[in-house]
Amino acid sequence: MRIFFDVDFTLIAPDGSLRPLVHEVFQRIVNDGHEIYVWSGAGVRWEVIRRHGLRPYIKDCFVKPLSDYRDSFGYLGVDKEPEFCVDDYPEVIEALGGTAIRPYLEPNPADEEMLRVYDAICAVMTTRVSC
Repeated sequence: MRIFFDVDFTLIAPDGSLRPLVHEVFQRIVNDGHEIYVWSGAGVRWEVIRRHGLRPYIKDCFVKPLSDYRDSFGYLGVDKEPEFCVDDYPEVIEALGGTAIRPYLEPNPADEEMLRVYDAICAVMTTRVSC
């Protein structure tokens, strides 16, 4: 499954800190045979991916549409159709499917949202394969 993660407030806080458990959950997702893509309304964010050592998990990085989600893929260069999205904006999830994540606004070592995301991915996959 192609899983698309938003960057700001989903993977990182405004101060640039990485949400807890991202590495662990990304490793699980990849081990389960899925592909991880990252996109952001602020542009292609390879610098964030590299800074946090996430490059080994990520297939590609795109600009995220901010409106007309599916209709914007072509002109934004998004050449893969998301099969599951993770975003702090519920509107993105309503349009494309996936799970909304609680915004990550400040460093919080107790945050376990990524575990909930993994459980949501597994729940979708239970009809296809076991996680």
